[in-house]
Amino acid sequence: MSVRWAGVFPAVTTQFRQDQSLDLRATATHLEAVLASGVSGLVVCGSLGENQALDPDEKRSVVENAVRVAAGRVPVIAGVAETSTAAAVRYARDCARFGAAGFMVMPPMVYKPDADEAAGYFRAVAAATDLPWMLYNNPLAYTVDVTPERLLGYADISNLRAIKESSGDPRRVTEIRLALGDRLAVFAGVDDLILESSVLGIDGWVAGSGIAFPAENQRLWELTRAGRWDEARQLYRWAAPLMKLDTHPKFVQYIKLMVQEAGLGAEWVREPRRPLTGAERERVLGIIRSGLSSRPGA
Repeated sequence: MSVRWAGVFPAVTTQFRQDQSLDLRATATHLEAVLASGVSGLVVCGSLGENQALDPDEKRSVVENAVRVAAGRVPVIAGVAETSTAAAVRYARDCARFGAAGFMVMPPMVYKPDADEAAGYFRAVAAATDLPWMLYNNPLAYTVDVTPERLLGYADISNLRAIKESSGDPRRVTEIRLALGDRLAVFAGVDDLILESSVLGIDGWVAGSGIAFPAENQRLWELTRAGRWDEARQLYRWAAPLMKLDTHPKFVQYIKLMVQEAGLGAEWVREPRRPLTGAERERVLGIIRSGLSSRPGA
């Protein structure tokens, strides 16, 4: 399936049972709820999908499952988060065979590469298939910063079609446009910068916290597309405390708890992550329950 790099491409969770075993049926149910909101694509096995906690066979089964569930309705984008170039290449080729429409490629995990090493990694993964891909730039989490200047050096990679910009600096949107024009689709990757990023001119949004309130998340996106900024601000002010949960080191636990409270999945994570307990759990539950009880139309 071809990819139109525009719109909301939510980063979905991988659902587990309480014993930490993979639950593909629950994952499929979660995907259906997100699809019903009108999203334009699905990102599976990203950071929120706990890619690095999955065994190689498991992450491949998650991709296959998502392709089956999507059934051609939207493209399935497979997150690539491997510790070696060879593993990333194998994974990309396997996902292409399973029917993934493209990739979201993170820099090498664990090892902190320099600029040349990172470029070699990205180029090798790009060459593994002819599928289009999105470069995931998140220097806060993954140390590698693909600045607009460095991104310009990747402009010759024909199947590089988009960037998920998660540096935390919305000025990057304009800097990327100045450096590359419309060569790449620019996706926002930080939920609580979505309004700022939209004003500056983005093509899409890899949403995180919105998987717990997909209808409102999609509505917010559509308001920004229509330039209905007063309405967008009002809806964003409701969503902002929930979206802020996407910016914490425990964002996976926070968002999975929110998904559970919304009735769209379960909070179970895979170790070393553990479900929230004590005062932290009560604080996060307070934010979630306040937001869900006051959601528009509630």
